[in-house]
Amino acid sequence: MRKIPIIMDCDPGHDDALAMLWALSEPEKLEIKAVTIVAGNQTLEKTTRNALRVLTFAGVHNIPVAMGADHPLMRPSIFEEGVTEMVHGQSGLDGPAMPEPGFAPKKMSALQLLIKTIEESEEKITLVPTGPLTNIAALFLVRPDLKEKIERISLMGGGAYTGNWTPAAEYNIYVDPEAASIVFNSGVPIVMAGLDVTHQAYITREENEILRQKGGRIAVFAAELIDFFSRYHYEVEKLPGCTIHDACAVAYLCHPEIFVEKQCHVDIELEGSLTAGTTVCDPGNYEGKEKNATVLYGVDREKFAELFIEAMSKLDK
Repeated sequence: MRKIPIIMDCDPGHDDALAMLWALSEPEKLEIKAVTIVAGNQTLEKTTRNALRVLTFAGVHNIPVAMGADHPLMRPSIFEEGVTEMVHGQSGLDGPAMPEPGFAPKKMSALQLLIKTIEESEEKITLVPTGPLTNIAALFLVRPDLKEKIERISLMGGGAYTGNWTPAAEYNIYVDPEAASIVFNSGVPIVMAGLDVTHQAYITREENEILRQKGGRIAVFAAELIDFFSRYHYEVEKLPGCTIHDACAVAYLCHPEIFVEKQCHVDIELEGSLTAGTTVCDPGNYEGKEKNATVLYGVDREKFAELFIEAMSKLDK
């Protein structure tokens, strides 16, 4: 497998942090060219600080990080309302002790860093957004010519059959559906890791103890992230484990063979009073539209857990 150059666009968040660590653990398969930050799981200031702290903890200081959108393209921001604190805590990354950031974000915007990185890359870039899609939509609005230098987008967001923020809408898409509509209608190939697959990609308490017993500082850190994050999954969502949603967008790039996928046309509902932010998937091609997304519907859960534990452990070696 050739090494895939990626830009991670994220809003850390526990599962964003774990996705970032997974990507760092696969240097023979992935090369993180840049990390761009968006408001989502917490405010932009907090998600930026969280990304810097995770990279600092992992001993990585050479990947450029830039701050992006602090509000959606067209809708009021919900990030100041504390609505996600029940999931991610006040910091957006509550749980384990972490160092202060060991370096600062670049003195350029996420949009500028996206443009610079894509322009300078000799190979096509894969984008890995795991938060609201505002930064990526802004890129396509400002520099549509750069689409030809993007290999594909592997994102976490949406769901064919369910939501998690409303009955019909997943959080990342619900926050900024106009941005999601721009991205899904961009013509760039998309892999959609939505709730259909991410609710299957969970780590049980027993598996988390296996991870913790590995004993390395990254393994223990990851287990402690899951300790906090899993409270919401067990107590509120009543799931059988802690879902590592965002890690699916990274795992697919490294281990596509463990996923079940189907080509679909996907579009975003913008107007519905009950359904705004819904990813409308058409696997049956009922409307005869071009299939613009590879939608992930299933995963070998045991293999996913095994690979996740292996990835966290590799960073300690």
